Amino acid sequence: MTGWIAVAGLGPGDEGMVTAEVREALSQATDVIGYIPYVARVAPRNGLTLHPTDNRVELDRAAHAIALCRQGARVVIVSSGDPGVFAMASALFEGVEVDAGPIPDIRILPGITAMLAAAAHAGAPLGHDFCAINLSDNLKPWDLVEKRLRLAAQADFAMAFYNPRSKSRPHQFERTLQVLREECGPDRLITFARAVTTPEERITTVSLGEATPEMADMRTVVLVGNSATRRIGKWVYTPRRAD
Repeated sequence: MTGWIAVAGLGPGDEGMVTAEVREALSQATDVIGYIPYVARVAPRNGLTLHPTDNRVELDRAAHAIALCRQGARVVIVSSGDPGVFAMASALFEGVEVDAGPIPDIRILPGITAMLAAAAHAGAPLGHDFCAINLSDNLKPWDLVEKRLRLAAQADFAMAFYNPRSKSRPHQFERTLQVLREECGPDRLITFARAVTTPEERITTVSLGEATPEMADMRTVVLVGNSATRRIGKWVYTPRRAD
């Protein structure tokens, strides 16, 4: 049997947003590896072994997947959203790079990432040039996060923020809001999309002057408009044309 590894995005939460390509890979898999809540989204069946692991062990997951693949297993590593957006695709390639053996058969299966689902439910706030920034400083220094944040604001990008505010670093999102107010002023629109596409979804749009750190947690994607972003009824959108 020839083994392979697929890194699959399960989308933001709604099972209807899991792609047919990902469902097909899961139907063929002998092993599924991933963070505990993501593996819990995969239905058990005969012939399938589930390997849930805790957070922050991405390289261990990659090494496990490579080892299983070499034994002939068909392995799916699951991520939420898209596996290439702050998720397991890069971690797998990091593992392959340090591994001494031949490169395995790898497939990266895209999914709908949270910022796109959030933007769709809010309207079209990412309708012009935008960037995505992970506000966690687990894998990079906070000084670099703040530098990228400030430069993106100065360049008038719309922005999407992942991992905005955890219990261990609540002060960093407060600093994020301070930087945004310094660079963008108090009237810029900011959208908090919590648990998007799930029954707990909550979409809230306010001005930067009205935003508070408590509006975000680790289940929230934060979208900040550019200088042209505006409201139309209940919707928020960024025009396609820039002056």
